[in-house]
Amino acid sequence: MATPATPAIARRAAPLDGLRFEGSGPPGVADALVAEHLRLLGARSDGGSGGRLTVSGPDPDAVSAATTWGDGAVDEATVQAVTGVMAVHGRRDGAPRGLAADYVTTTTGVLAVQGLLAGLLARARGAGAVAHVEVSAERAALLTVSQYLAAEGAEEGEAAELAPGGPPFTSSDGTVFELETLDPGVWAAFWSALDAPADAVRRGWRPFQFRYATACAPLPHQLHAAVRASEWERIRRAAEVSGADVCPLRSLAERAAEFDGSDPWRLTPSESNAYFPVTTANDLPLAGFVVLEAGRRIQAPLAAHVLGLLGAEVVRVEPPGGDPLRGMPPTCSGVSARWLALNRGKKAVEVDIKSPADRERLREMAAGADVFLHNWAPGKAAQLGLDHEHLTAANPSLVYAYTGGWADRLPDAPMGTDFMVQARTGVGEAVRSADEPPAPSLMTLLDVLGGLLGAEAVLAGLLLRERAGHGVRVDSSLLGAADVLTAPARDRVTQGLDPRRPAGFRRPARTADGWVALADHHALPLDVTGLSTGQALEELRGRGLSAVPVVTDLADLLSTGSISRDAHGAPAVPTPWSSV
Repeated sequence: MATPATPAIARRAAPLDGLRFEGSGPPGVADALVAEHLRLLGARSDGGSGGRLTVSGPDPDAVSAATTWGDGAVDEATVQAVTGVMAVHGRRDGAPRGLAADYVTTTTGVLAVQGLLAGLLARARGAGAVAHVEVSAERAALLTVSQYLAAEGAEEGEAAELAPGGPPFTSSDGTVFELETLDPGVWAAFWSALDAPADAVRRGWRPFQFRYATACAPLPHQLHAAVRASEWERIRRAAEVSGADVCPLRSLAERAAEFDGSDPWRLTPSESNAYFPVTTANDLPLAGFVVLEAGRRIQAPLAAHVLGLLGAEVVRVEPPGGDPLRGMPPTCSGVSARWLALNRGKKAVEVDIKSPADRERLREMAAGADVFLHNWAPGKAAQLGLDHEHLTAANPSLVYAYTGGWADRLPDAPMGTDFMVQARTGVGEAVRSADEPPAPSLMTLLDVLGGLLGAEAVLAGLLLRERAGHGVRVDSSLLGAADVLTAPARDRVTQGLDPRRPAGFRRPARTADGWVALADHHALPLDVTGLSTGQALEELRGRGLSAVPVVTDLADLLSTGSISRDAHGAPAVPTPWSSV
């Protein structure tokens, strides 16, 4: 009887199969999330609690990770305050606001899992003796606002106005919704169908287009008036005719009711065993690996950037003439500061994917790569002959990574962009306290968290390849990012509790010359509006309260020792891991 080439058990293998983890020491920042992701990746808990999580087994040697808040923060509220997260999230409202969801905690936990996976991979490859990884929540937070920091430190001003305002929109019959299009013609057609003034439509496109970069969108009031004068059905028809996408805001309860229990990523091993491990003596765990990245905007480029920080050689696939976002203002030495925040240190190759010859050249490059990573629109890779089955035909050991929007999990889903996914999944409720109307944050929460989850998935795929000897397809999504971020709120729904945080939660207090924020478990005991920030902090700390000044001008962070400058003069945040 012939033996199957790949037993069924191998196809179901997980990267941490046969490994164990145990907690010890004082509590960390994101212990529960790290433990949950380790379980999802196949590790078994040996019990124990604490912020130092150690993964061990017969092969490779043990690696541990710990998470801390950092130098000035003591919890989620204070870390958001001192790193500019409150400032960026609050741009839409004109004042700093705390995210009611534990966003920095979540990103810190994902980065810790990345560090563990990278350390295990390094040990399996003989790439240095990574025994322990530490992740600071302050550094994690700086990574989440790195594009905004880069723009603040550029040689020129913003290309769009930084002023309060932005979606969502509200119809005359009370439907609150998000709008999305990447095409100025579609934008104009949508608003024309609602009889919006042509001048307002023209003036509104630039702030709407740049909201991904600026975290605000001061739209002309006539556009909001046009939708307030229209019933939802008319708005829906205008979107259908113009080609725009609209999405009513969903509640956390609605998302909890439909949640399918999916993991934040999916790993599918290839059927052929064709991987021959290569050892390396380099200190960085991904040294010697080649990542071919065909990414747009934030999600995939950030995932590749993280892999590059861990030592991989990243080769970016760009269209003829180069990535047009390289020149997006504001710039440093002629290169977009925001673009550098995600793409510094990468090599680049220009490929016309519409050309059969260039597509064949891309297949040849993928044949020599370890990872192929993209976030093209759904179905585009298959249409181009660049999907998993096409590239693994020549390179069976390839880790093929797709960072998408919806992961084919929701029927009739709208365009899979950050703010649309926020709207559809209840994030608009999760990030705002109960006394605020639900609204997605204009900080690109899911693009960043989705990119970090994409890097985590690639690391898991590389470790699975190292341990099992075959290539892997890994899929991650913005939907997965939303579900990870809102998991605590959905749990409150299932317990019959209010999923939203109470009124005023994580709202900083105005002083005579700035703002202060208290730790989550403290309440403001006095009016500080007549005190300077320094006086308010002295008074609050004198009462035994944890209080910090709120960074409202990102330029203040540029003068700290943790922010450096790259070869172009653009601000660069520190790597989030201290031991990888």
